[in-house]
This record gives sequence, C-alpha cells and structure tokens, in this order.
Amino acid sequence: MKVEKVVVGQLSTNCYLVWDEESLEAIIIDPGDDGDYIIRRIGDFNLSPCFILATHGHFDHILGVTELKLALNIPFLIHKNDLFLLKRAEKTAKFFTGGEEEPILPPDKFIEKGDKIIFGKESLRVIETPGHTPGSVSFYSPGFLFSGDLIFAEGEGRTDFAYSSKEELQKSIKKILKLPANTLIYPGHGKEFKI
Repeated sequence: MKVEKVVVGQLSTNCYLVWDEESLEAIIIDPGDDGDYIIRRIGDFNLSPCFILATHGHFDHILGVTELKLALNIPFLIHKNDLFLLKRAEKTAKFFTGGEEEPILPPDKFIEKGDKIIFGKESLRVIETPGHTPGSVSFYSPGFLFSGDLIFAEGEGRTDFAYSSKEELQKSIKKILKLPANTLIYPGHGKEFKI
C-alpha cells in the first residue's frame, strides 16, 4: 500500500491518496479543498480512483468532494451520523473562511464499523471513532491508520462543539491505542506519528 499526503485548503488539511501498487486502484481520504490540485496529483501517479472517503463531516475535510465526484465519477462515502454537518458545510465554510463554496454533493453510501473498503488487492476497515463529531471514523489496514481529527502528534481532537463529546473521544482513543505497536497514524492535520 502506498500513501501520498496532499495538504489542502486554508486550514491545511491532510488529504491522502492511498493505492494498491500493482493495480494503481486508489482511494481519496478527506479531500478538504483544492480538487484541481488533488486531481493533478492523481495524474502524477497514474492512479485509478475508486472511492472518496471522509473521516468526518467538517467542511475542511470535504470541500473538494463535489469537484472530485463530478470529475472522476466515483462514489463518496461518509458515516450517516455526520450527514447534518454535510448539509451545513457550505454555510460553515463561509463563516470560517469568508469564501463562497459550492454545496457538497450527497454521499452515495453510508459507512459503518466493520465495513471494508477494497481497492485492488488492498483494503481499509472502518472503525467508528466518535467524539470529535458523532460520525467520526478511522480507516485501518495493518500498519496504517487514517484517524481524521481524533488524535494528533501533539494531542487529541477538539470537543468544544455542541455535538462533540470528550467522553466519547476518550473511548475512541483507547480503542485506537489497542492497535499493534508501531501502527503509523495519519492524522487530519499535522505530521504522522506512531502508536
């Protein structure tokens, strides 16, 4: 499995291109903005994208979804508990960045714990990791975890939103810390680190 980090948007969100080296089938995790730049990077590696995945519904992780869906004609997957955030992403983005954004196209499918996302000979398993948002998920393959805004090299995700839960976040972090030692965590912002 190959991973390429693409930092996008005003909040410097980590978007990840993850692919099977043999087939070049790929997934796009958290396209937070700059869809044209993400598409260029996909072309640089000659990838064949299969899915767009969101770790959660905050605007800085999904603003590139519409552009990518229209350009690549591939499905967008997110947990149903974050659908409410998707519906207000355009308004939230305007509040935080001052920019006018396109509405986010609705998801093609909801994901939940235990689901497997298959691309080529590789796969990622969905782990529900609520707390930062009700529908936050992480994507796991032995040796790798894409954690969204659950946990960072410098600390844990924010829980000061009305819909967040510090208690749930702590439970989710405990779940992640049970993964094998040396699992490389790719967070939603900042640098990767090991458990």
